[in-house]
Amino acid sequence: MFGCLVAGRLVQTAAQQVAEDKFVFDLPDYENINHVVVFMLGTVPFPEGMGGSVYFSYPDSNGVPQWQLLGFVTNGKPSAIFKISGLKSGEGSQHPFGAMNIVRTPSVAQIGISVELLDSLAQQTPVGSAAVSSVDSFTQFTQKMLDNFYNFASSFALSQAQMTPNPSEMFIPANVVLKWYENFQRRLAQNPLFWKT
Repeated sequence: MFGCLVAGRLVQTAAQQVAEDKFVFDLPDYENINHVVVFMLGTVPFPEGMGGSVYFSYPDSNGVPQWQLLGFVTNGKPSAIFKISGLKSGEGSQHPFGAMNIVRTPSVAQIGISVELLDSLAQQTPVGSAAVSSVDSFTQFTQKMLDNFYNFASSFALSQAQMTPNPSEMFIPANVVLKWYENFQRRLAQNPLFWKT
């Protein structure tokens, strides 16, 4: 029903079923994994009104599994990419795998999938740092550049009382820079390639 993929490794399609509605994949050498892809195989869809919560579990310093909600997969969203590299030091959250005695070795993390109602999935809050940015690197660069320019220009802002007259120097009101900044951000959000026209 599910598959799990880590870059540079073989695809895993044989999840260990630990309960009627719970599945896990082992992730050996998890310290060297940045992202993981969880996907449906397309052979068995979720029952109507159901989906799968995706959890990441790693052993803490005492060897106790810490589970964190990454997100979900559904018939309408059959795959997802999750960033797990920054989650290892975080704290665990509520999860459906607590009462289960899942066999594991100390250096192995796990991906857990719990089949649940779609209404329940919609109310869950995944760990924010697990979501892979859907913004491309160009858009990220442009946003960072805008923020940097605005912060730089604003650092030189003076009130009219602080200004010393200098006929050879031009001044641009800070509100003009702010208006340009906001307009550029709005246009970038609407169409990241608007500047090409």
